[in-house]
Amino acid sequence: MRRAPGASLLLVALALPGPAPAGEMRDAVAVLEVFTRTLPHHVPDAAPPRFALLEDGRVFVGGTRSMQAGKLSSRERRDLEKRLADVRKLPGVAGRIELGPGERRHRLRLFKGGRPLDLTLTGDPGQARAEMRPLVALLADLERFTHASLRSYEPEAYALSARLGTLRGGCRRWRGPPSVAESVFAPIAVPAAAVAGWPTGATPASVCAGDRSYVVTFRPLLPGEQP
Repeated sequence: MRRAPGASLLLVALALPGPAPAGEMRDAVAVLEVFTRTLPHHVPDAAPPRFALLEDGRVFVGGTRSMQAGKLSSRERRDLEKRLADVRKLPGVAGRIELGPGERRHRLRLFKGGRPLDLTLTGDPGQARAEMRPLVALLADLERFTHASLRSYEPEAYALSARLGTLRGGCRRWRGPPSVAESVFAPIAVPAAAVAGWPTGATPASVCAGDRSYVVTFRPLLPGEQP
C-alpha cells in the first residue's frame, strides 16, 4: 500500500523522543528556551537553552546543538536583573501566556527575586498586548543575546532521552552504562565522554540496544543542572 505524501516524516516524528523539559537548576537566575523546529526531524525540546543567567554572572547562549559561555560585569548583571524584576510586576504574568496568534513557543523561567515563575509563552510576540511590551522586549533581547566574553562551551554532562523507534540510515550500538532503556520514562544524565561522536541537542540519533531500537537525544546540561 502506498503511503500518503509526508507519511514517512509523520512516522519519524512519532518516533522522536517527547519533550524533556529541563529539571533542577542550581544557581540559575533566569533561563529562556525557544522551541523552534529548524529541520523536520529535529526535536526542539532537546536543544540547549537559548539563554541562561547564573547567580555569579555567567551567561550561556545556545543554538540547535551547542552552547557558548561568558560572564557579565556586575553592572550588566544588575541591569538585566532589574529587567527581570520589572517583568515579574506585569499583570497576569503566570503560567501560560498567549502573546498573539501563531505556533511559536517560548519557556521563560525566573528563579530569583521572588517566587519561582515558569512561563509558557505562545504565539507571535509582535502581536502582544501593549502591557506586555517589557516582556516582549526581554524575550527579543535574550533570544538574540550576544556578548564580547562569549566562548565555546563544552558541557560536562548531557540529558539522555529515548523512545522506541528507528530513523533512516540504521542504528548504532550504545556503549553504556547507563542503559538507554532507563531513559525511556524520564531523562537521565550521562557524562560528556559517553556522548563523544554522537549528535547532540535537537538532532536525534538511532540506537541499537539488544534486540530493540531507540530514537535518542542528548540535551546539553548547564552547570549544576539535573535532568
